[in-house]
Amino acid sequence: MNALVINGPNLNLLGIREPGIYGHESYAELERICRAAGAETGFDAVEVFQSNHEGAIVDAIQEALGRFDGIVINPAAYTHTSVAILDALKAVNLPAVEVHISDVDAREDFRRISYAGKACFARVTGEGLAGYRHALELLAARLR
Repeated sequence: MNALVINGPNLNLLGIREPGIYGHESYAELERICRAAGAETGFDAVEVFQSNHEGAIVDAIQEALGRFDGIVINPAAYTHTSVAILDALKAVNLPAVEVHISDVDAREDFRRISYAGKACFARVTGEGLAGYRHALELLAARLR
């Protein structure tokens, strides 16, 4: 099994950006957590991708078809705005888990809307970077 972990805008600034919300761990630590969790949950490979650009995220989702068995996605701000990401997830029809570092439901009202989540079978929020481990566990269980 192979998994693609997709991260949206500003997640490359983890550890710098609003540490009171997103923590002090870096993006490199997030990548390490994803690869380690993938190995521990039975994935042969976990690729981690980040972009600040909506089109690049859509491209990554489309390119996952035939290469990956499932997707873990944190669309970040695009969660609340991007029908294009939703449509790409629906088009490739790979099992997907939505993940968010913070508890988006406890924040501003607009963050309670998730377009990408409409194409995901599960959602993990508010668990910090450990949420990625949880998301990969859910994806592995679904794929088995």
